[in-house]
Amino acid sequence: MCWLFNIAQKKCIMHMCGLKIQSRRIIRLIWLDCDISMDEMQFLESVYELAVSYLEDKGTLVDYQNFDSLEKITDTKLQVGPMPYEKILQDIQHYLKYCVRTNQSGFMNPLWGGINTVALAGEFLTSLTNTSMYTFELAPIGTVIEKSIISKMLGYVGYPDGAGTFTTGGSNGNMLGMLCARLKNNPVGMQTGYDNRNLVALVSEESHYSVVMAGNVIGIGKENIISIKSDQFGRMRADALTEEIQYLKAEGKEVFCVVATSGTTVKGSFDPLKELAEVCFRENIWLHVDAAWGGSALLSSKHTHLMDGIDLADSVCWDAHKMMGIPLICSSFLVKDESILARVCNHTKSAHYLFQSEDRTNDLGHYSLQCGRRNDALKLFLAWRQKGDEGWSKLIDSYMESADYIESKISHHPRLELVSPREWTNICFRYTSEVIDENTLNKELRKRLMQNGSFMVSKAMIDGMYIIRLVISNPEITLSSLDHFIEEVVRLGEEIEKELPHR
Repeated sequence: MCWLFNIAQKKCIMHMCGLKIQSRRIIRLIWLDCDISMDEMQFLESVYELAVSYLEDKGTLVDYQNFDSLEKITDTKLQVGPMPYEKILQDIQHYLKYCVRTNQSGFMNPLWGGINTVALAGEFLTSLTNTSMYTFELAPIGTVIEKSIISKMLGYVGYPDGAGTFTTGGSNGNMLGMLCARLKNNPVGMQTGYDNRNLVALVSEESHYSVVMAGNVIGIGKENIISIKSDQFGRMRADALTEEIQYLKAEGKEVFCVVATSGTTVKGSFDPLKELAEVCFRENIWLHVDAAWGGSALLSSKHTHLMDGIDLADSVCWDAHKMMGIPLICSSFLVKDESILARVCNHTKSAHYLFQSEDRTNDLGHYSLQCGRRNDALKLFLAWRQKGDEGWSKLIDSYMESADYIESKISHHPRLELVSPREWTNICFRYTSEVIDENTLNKELRKRLMQNGSFMVSKAMIDGMYIIRLVISNPEITLSSLDHFIEEVVRLGEEIEKELPHR
């Protein structure tokens, strides 16, 4: 680590003195004091230069190739003997040439994007130190940092006596929420097993597919994950939830969990948590909230109301690698009752060789399904230190302002149509036409946007309509880049109308 800082220091001093000495010569100056080989140093220096070039490249978003073409031009052979560093550098160059440049303004496809410089430094340090987070003994400073971050996030959701852990993503967080719910429903089931044929979980019809996956993994069965009707805004209806619970009870079913969504994947809708919590409290049902996408609304002074009622839920997952812009993966699971998470993850007797601390709360493996788990808290911690609460609030508010802007542009354009009301930064729209099939047109339009390499947006089906969905969660997006996007959409739409057969 020290050699990297030495390089940076010496580069800075030499620049100030007006000296033009190449980086490779600087490496040679410190080589004698390091265990790392000269070839390794030169390799790392070259990787650094490639990374800088990647960040400086403001060209196309992606050099689009289909799979067959890309497979043909990519050397993926894993040979028996070692390969020289020069060939590895060529592999890196090839990768950077054909990857999607998620740090560019045209990247508006998934629910993440851009680069947080401080978090990027944290990601590097995480790999450098290569720590696993299951015991304090192995990760002393990492444990202190993770507990601090979890405590901060618990404060935002209103769980003063709660607990939490970092997970592999919102999908894992949703599964943990359902495991906690199952344990509360049947406390002895962890030892005796579960007969899940009568257990049912209720979810929003706009919920993420991971909830159905979780039902399969924990043995509930996909058929016992039942969707509840949403309103015109894509929000779960509390009255429909109540009706379904009563119907299922009459059928001999037992509802053990309700999964609400704060920030649905397509529409960006927020379920009415207070109303749903009232139903769950009355029926003694665990309420888990999938806030992987929308949880960051809690950071905003203007938009935190979208999460009203989160303190009434029993558990929540919240992805910092989405709206907060932390490098993948950085996701938290938070639970109101610490003891339930501890019991779900209880493996102390089986792992007698692992845990050494007398204070079990400081061995984070007691609160995780994983044993080997990387330190994902460090990059979030450093980014939070740099931004502060106020910085996060400004970031979220700026995204919402940009979403307001593009929503207005689309609403007032004669050829574009919003197809869903907006709560978050998801913009669902389509290009309209009177002469050709609109689903065909918009499918082709999105394809050409991708192939041209300037913009990447997602798609979805809403009420039988093929729609284009753009998401504002990338700090590189500007009002001018949004203007350019609209211009490109309209240009391609007009072009396609001329080319495709009319109906």
